[in-house]
Amino acid sequence: MGRYEDKKIVITGGSSGLGLATARSLVDEGARVLITGRNQDKLDAARDQLGKNAIAVRSDAASLSDIDALADRVRVEFGTVDALFANAGVSVSAPFEATSEELFDHLLTVNAKGPYFTVQKLAPLLTEGSGVVLTTSVVNVIGLPMHSAYAASKAALRSMTRSLARELLTRKIRVNAVSPGPIDTGILAKPMSQDAAERVKAFTAQIPMLRLGTPAEVTKAALFLAFDATYTTGAELAVDGGGTQL
Repeated sequence: MGRYEDKKIVITGGSSGLGLATARSLVDEGARVLITGRNQDKLDAARDQLGKNAIAVRSDAASLSDIDALADRVRVEFGTVDALFANAGVSVSAPFEATSEELFDHLLTVNAKGPYFTVQKLAPLLTEGSGVVLTTSVVNVIGLPMHSAYAASKAALRSMTRSLARELLTRKIRVNAVSPGPIDTGILAKPMSQDAAERVKAFTAQIPMLRLGTPAEVTKAALFLAFDATYTTGAELAVDGGGTQL
């Protein structure tokens, strides 16, 4: 019997990267998982990887109508939900002076507005004692050039973690955030130019643990917050090799 046997989990942004890695860990331990994404081909591929215990739903975190439809689909498929990983997000870099209103609105809509209303619409389906995990980023506590609007969206999400945790206390629902630092989602396995390799090497040297993290390490943190951190709410767990702590 798997650790998460009969558990029902929703993961937005679950067709690739950290979301998919988390879904894979859950399915491997007996859970039923519903993942979302915007790209149907990626969703189909993810569902094929995850097998019969996974449901893939095309849904855009920037669309309130899509979020409403997602809540309806989850109600039909699962009835109730044991954990929600609001992971969908986008990262776009641009110099401060070149950041357009359109880009700013896009980042805030997907990264802050989307998770807010995802939690709002799915909260009625969350069981007592369940966990909500939001994906923030180390950029919400450090000043990183080229990421001012992205950092603002993640800082909003960090604040939201506290507010929603307080609001949902009466339902005994915990809300926490996982904050990834530089994670190797496959870049090191790809051929790189000497210049790109040097940049990765220089970047890694600035991390106290002197390496990039792995998706599995973020997954472990997210699952800890979702299921095992039963006396923790409103917190943010950094998975960054010590980059924001040391």
